[in-house]
Amino acid sequence: MRIITMGSLFDGIGGFPLAAIHNGIVPLWASEIEPFPIRVTMERLPGMLHYGDITKLHGALLPPVDIICGGSPCQDLSVAGKRTGLSGERSGLFMEQIRIIKEMRDADLLRGRSGLHVRPRFATWENVPGAFSSNKGADFQSVLEEICSVKGYEIHTARPERWPAAGEIVADDFSLAWRVFDAQYWGVPQRRKRIYLVADLAGGSCLLYTSPSPRDTR
Repeated sequence: MRIITMGSLFDGIGGFPLAAIHNGIVPLWASEIEPFPIRVTMERLPGMLHYGDITKLHGALLPPVDIICGGSPCQDLSVAGKRTGLSGERSGLFMEQIRIIKEMRDADLLRGRSGLHVRPRFATWENVPGAFSSNKGADFQSVLEEICSVKGYEIHTARPERWPAAGEIVADDFSLAWRVFDAQYWGVPQRRKRIYLVADLAGGSCLLYTSPSPRDTR
């Protein structure tokens, strides 16, 4: 059976790599700049490589992975912040995630890979629900547009001032879906709602992800 691999951007203390391990996925590398979180993951996940500042990375030079995960900084999207949105210095780092995904996929295409074999096939993005209403919905629209642009697609849906807690975009060889989950229902003793967006850059597997249960709320 082929091993599925993952790279973690904005890694923090390794939340995505830990989830990967519990699901049979191998986290190969991480990008993080804060010293303490790096020390934590070096201790707990000693086999994972560390590449530092995302702005200094090039996707074509990273070890190719099947999945790229990232929870880009939320401060500029949060309702508790100044709401500068994706134009803010921190939350705007989301664009670096898209750049790295495109660079890695372009490198795989140059190697002669195609279709389901172009890496990464899957991408995930995690952030605060404030992203739905930031700049009257324009910022989440930009997130969707940028992810779709990895496959050369454009979206033409009407932009709401606040996006719904779950949704999807589907094409012939592409699917994207998002949902809000609240940590209190997943073994954590606190209310902590987050958007989890997943994209399948070669198929329709994300369509299994979009129907919220009664406990998933905003």
